[in-house]
Amino acid sequence: MANCEKVEIQADSLERIAEHAAASAAAKLGCPVVAEDSGLFIKSLGGFPGPYSSYAFKTIGCSGILKLMGGVSDRRAAFRCSIAYAVPGNPTLLFAGEALGFISDSAKGTRGFGFDPIFISNEGRGLTFAEMDAEAKGRISHRGKAFRSFGEWCIRSECSTKT
Repeated sequence: MANCEKVEIQADSLERIAEHAAASAAAKLGCPVVAEDSGLFIKSLGGFPGPYSSYAFKTIGCSGILKLMGGVSDRRAAFRCSIAYAVPGNPTLLFAGEALGFISDSAKGTRGFGFDPIFISNEGRGLTFAEMDAEAKGRISHRGKAFRSFGEWCIRSECSTKT
């Protein structure tokens, strides 16, 4: 693990944020780098907080999102993850993962982080991400899906032997 501060640009695209972070770190360090960015996209809020999820969580938290959702019947949401793999001198590759679900009526659970207590995955048997253990969440989460996609590509391309 290298000591390099992540350069996170402000953009409306998870892909662009992850790609810039990975490419700038790879250029600085002179070696392959993986960077990740994730966000919660709420349909009835026009995709908010999306790529601004970290800031939204720090400023309004789960309770603020629940207030914004008060009286809203369409509670569909998706957690999305973009992983960028950059090798100096090569195009940056992107891998994505998505967990579809909805925003709960109240925060539930103590595990995970961020908006996990208010997100119920369609694959999660009615539990919020914060109510699931790490293994169960990892099987269905946006981040787990994206990293599995990257890992499968890495195995197929033998990326570890090319660096």
